[in-house]
Amino acid sequence: MSLDWRNLTVELEIWQQKGLTLPLWWRDDDAISTTPQLDRLSTMSDQLGVPVHLAIIPRDVKDVLVEYVDAHSNIIPVVHGWAHLNHAPPDEKKSEFRLHRDMAEITQDIRSGMARMRALFGDRLCPMFVPPWNRIAPEVVQELPAAGYRILSTATPRSNTQAAPGMIQVNTHLDPIDWRGSRGLADVETLITKTTQLLQDRREGGADNAEPFGVLTHHLVHDEDIWAFTHDLLNRLLDGPGFVWSAANTD
Repeated sequence: MSLDWRNLTVELEIWQQKGLTLPLWWRDDDAISTTPQLDRLSTMSDQLGVPVHLAIIPRDVKDVLVEYVDAHSNIIPVVHGWAHLNHAPPDEKKSEFRLHRDMAEITQDIRSGMARMRALFGDRLCPMFVPPWNRIAPEVVQELPAAGYRILSTATPRSNTQAAPGMIQVNTHLDPIDWRGSRGLADVETLITKTTQLLQDRREGGADNAEPFGVLTHHLVHDEDIWAFTHDLLNRLLDGPGFVWSAANTD
């Protein structure tokens, strides 16, 4: 797969000329067990030197995944909702944690997610909440700190450093999958242009460059093009101004 990275390359060169640095992190969603795809994800993580924040569905997580994470220090477990169930009406976008059901039930789910993941992963667990489909009601966000969460991660550049008192917001910014179309790799020219624009916005002060730039993947559904693009993108960012950020080091 031959890609034209020139626009991004020019932007990265500007960053380096100006002495700017880019905090970079990696999140991968929807894990419940071990698979060959997870092995490939972990191997790529090792090769790049970038840990993967693995968003695990608490209700369905298997013991073999707990053992796998324990044996792979480059995998950082985080909480991916509770059951990854859609509670939205048919005419709305999918969500598990918007106000389509009783708040007491929602609160129970966010607490159950933390409790089960903490019991399984212990101190390896990063107290990050990743709502399925990156959607969560503001009222639910306010309940997260009391349940033990310290980081909220959704998508798009954050508007505030804190999602709620005592909890920071660290989002993802680029997802290479064409979810609404082929479910393969999205148009690569669009992906590269979007990445370039996101970095330009940070450089020019239009977005918060203190927020780690997040690449979001879904290892279970990757084809060869998605794997290749993800590796190439992360590698280029690291060769430029990027440096690795890990939520495991966040107080």
